[in-house]
Amino acid sequence: MSELLFPQHVIAKKRDGGILSREEIAAFVRGATDGSWADYQLSAMLMAIFVRGMTPAETADYTDAMKRSGYVADLSRVRQPKADKHSTGGVGDKVSLHLAPMVAACGVAVPMISGRGLGHTGGTLDKLESIPGFSVNLSSAQYEEQLARIGVCLIGQTAELAPADKKLYALRDVTATVECIPLICGSILSKKLAEGTEVLVGDVKFGRGAFMKDKAKARELAQALVAVSNAMGTPMRAVLTAMDQPLGRAVGNALEVAESIACLHSRGPADTMEVTYALGEQMLLLARVAKTAAEARAKLESTVTQGTALEKFRQLVAAQGGDARVADEPGRLPQARLKVPLVAPRAGWVRDVDAMTVALATLQLGAGRAKASDPVDPAVGVDGLVKIGERVEAGQPLATVHANDQRALATATKMLAAAIAIGDAPVPAQKLIDEIIG
Repeated sequence: MSELLFPQHVIAKKRDGGILSREEIAAFVRGATDGSWADYQLSAMLMAIFVRGMTPAETADYTDAMKRSGYVADLSRVRQPKADKHSTGGVGDKVSLHLAPMVAACGVAVPMISGRGLGHTGGTLDKLESIPGFSVNLSSAQYEEQLARIGVCLIGQTAELAPADKKLYALRDVTATVECIPLICGSILSKKLAEGTEVLVGDVKFGRGAFMKDKAKARELAQALVAVSNAMGTPMRAVLTAMDQPLGRAVGNALEVAESIACLHSRGPADTMEVTYALGEQMLLLARVAKTAAEARAKLESTVTQGTALEKFRQLVAAQGGDARVADEPGRLPQARLKVPLVAPRAGWVRDVDAMTVALATLQLGAGRAKASDPVDPAVGVDGLVKIGERVEAGQPLATVHANDQRALATATKMLAAAIAIGDAPVPAQKLIDEIIG
């Protein structure tokens, strides 16, 4: 190793505000992958980056090194254009489950590698695993074969995919360096670009139930993601979406799968479908299978009305070992023992549904995990949630709580009652799509 690439020299350069070379960044990422840098050296480097930041070129080099730290998919057998979307996570965000088959039914392959829920945000993998038999643990060869055969695959991160990210994210989590935009870009894009996508759409959320609460910070992250992805040769756009109230009417793994199935049967909540179409339009435009947003919207709508997206969903579930009958019989999904309505104490208009409080209530029920080792109950959560701007009458259900534990039910019900505010005057519905960047 060159003396200039010794860990302490690279750390000191960034600590002092220097711009790292591609080779220095590669040495840092390689050190995280092969263990040649000690954890305390990696942690020091992460803090130096957190404090000093990275230039766009450094961030692109960092992302590329992270991507190349492990397996990079070879999707040359997949003849269709390849597009994916990434969400920064929100409450009730089940869009991937129905968007992927909708886009695939338009002739665009969707190679999607997703994550698990942690904290207040749900994870796509946990939702998929609530489908009986569904496996998210495919090998690289199985992943590539399935994409070539049916044009869609939803799996979890394998040990071979961007292994440096797994190591560095664990250290970021315990060293207060998570909220650093260059590091976030590297973490998100290294995995997404290693999966083999040709274009990418980001759903960057802001608001009480989002990772980024502040819209200005969310916009900054969206702009950085787009700039870095484009610099690495993968065209990207980002959609800024609001996350002050839950998306859709269901929060909880099996309940969200059921709502996604309803979307594929033309019965999806209006807000869920608004976000779905906004993201899907950008995927089809970047993949060049539509020339205008209106054309893309029409293509996506036809996959629902003609049933081709539902059929693609059946193929996806069957291909990954799941019970494809859930596509027409969502009652086959896990069911909670207790189902109790939360009723309105008075008549009026819904003026608030606090996404964060709803999320914490479902955590109390067991729908998510506070730490990575916590078990998840796929059946519990809430559905039938009212939306801001709706009129309710006294005694009308504001939501239904699904629980398997009486004590958790009582706690969650109190939290939900506090999350939903009813006023005397009409209020406007929340604007969901704020801006398209890129």
